[in-house]
Amino acid sequence: MKRTAIWLGMLALAGAASLISRDPAPDPRLKDASRESARNGWIMVHLKGSPGEIGFQHGYLLTPEIEDTFKDISLESTHDERRDWQFFRNVARDVYWPHIEEEYRRELTGIVDGLAAHGSKLDLWDIVALNAWLEQSYYDKSVGSDPEGAAAEHCSAFVATGSYTKDGRVVIGHNNWTSYASGERWNVIFDITPERGNRILMDGMAGLIHSGDDFGVNSAGLAITETTISGFKGFDVNGVPEFVRARKAMQYANNVDDFARIMEDGNNGGYANTWLVADRKNNEIASLELGLKNVTLQRTSDGFFVGANYPSNPKLIQEETEYDPNDRGGSGNARHVRWLELMAQYKGKIDVAAGEKFLGDHFDSFEGKTDPDERTLCGHIDLSPRGVSSWWGPYGWAGTVQNKVTDAAGIARMAFMASLGHSCGLNFIAAPYLSKHPEFAWARTILGDLNSHPWTAFAAK
Repeated sequence: MKRTAIWLGMLALAGAASLISRDPAPDPRLKDASRESARNGWIMVHLKGSPGEIGFQHGYLLTPEIEDTFKDISLESTHDERRDWQFFRNVARDVYWPHIEEEYRRELTGIVDGLAAHGSKLDLWDIVALNAWLEQSYYDKSVGSDPEGAAAEHCSAFVATGSYTKDGRVVIGHNNWTSYASGERWNVIFDITPERGNRILMDGMAGLIHSGDDFGVNSAGLAITETTISGFKGFDVNGVPEFVRARKAMQYANNVDDFARIMEDGNNGGYANTWLVADRKNNEIASLELGLKNVTLQRTSDGFFVGANYPSNPKLIQEETEYDPNDRGGSGNARHVRWLELMAQYKGKIDVAAGEKFLGDHFDSFEGKTDPDERTLCGHIDLSPRGVSSWWGPYGWAGTVQNKVTDAAGIARMAFMASLGHSCGLNFIAAPYLSKHPEFAWARTILGDLNSHPWTAFAAK
């Protein structure tokens, strides 16, 4: 009887060992990575290690979101340009990939490896094309595949310091404008600790190695954001992709000079922006209007810079854009006026709370009244009485999709406040909009509700 009991016990242990052996061991590349539960619509991931490890962690932890983002971006891109996805894959392989440095090639490849570990069929050219989607229209226009297209407007932003802020130190804020379909997916907070360069806390989309709307802080004390230059035309196929330069600047810039140098080095003209930078170490702020031919860097320790998609340099306007600076009813010009009004009104009082208020502002400076539309800092193109706006190409379900703001103390802690959706409290509900606009039936599989979420604090851990 005793011998039988011992035999049964050994059999049970063998069975348990067999079960353990069939349970795959955790991939060692994931040991320093984690994903938090969603908070107010945001997903936060912590990535750490070599470029390949960071990429693998990204792809593995965000596989469902990357697949979903790919579904949206590929459908919007192929519909808008009336090309199949293979066209975008070919451009990714032949135009972008040759000019991506090795560090970011390894990270992109790592994302594909992480996806494959979950059975995803997305490959390297899908992921490179996904990263380049914001600059794709610039390439298309340069080669004549989209001759009528012009760069769409994205975002409202400000940065202030000195006598303009409540404590005399830097404050910076930004809201992202895009289609509501892509915007509802711009909901990831990345905390990245690379083996080289600075630690980064930035917002972004699953699958992108850069922020995309380019709001982030780094451990060198910089906060960075941008707004696009409207109607920009120009692209250098031999230049470095914007998504690579933007990520590199976020990771390696220690001051304003570093940032400007990295962004200008190999500039391909893609996704041309006016960049706003805050350096908490010396309370300096800067504006870098980065055209392909014309570059303007301004900086101050007492003042402000704002962005609303309007170009400033007259030479850049004439040589590189289709922008009309005299159209007072245009979105960029009207929002510029509103920014100047708010900066004057809040001089000496700007802080994070004021920044949150700015980004939810509904005053239309052209009409002289509160009226949420495409001319307000919190953009609601879908509510504009002018209907579907050519401002956003073929459809009008677009506007502000998320918001971020921080100050010198937040930058020191590598922290910022973020609000997904319109921070003003208004929701976009897809079903009635699609019912009213049957011409957008093609988007039913990607366009969901974009609800307003409360401001939420995020910090590197």
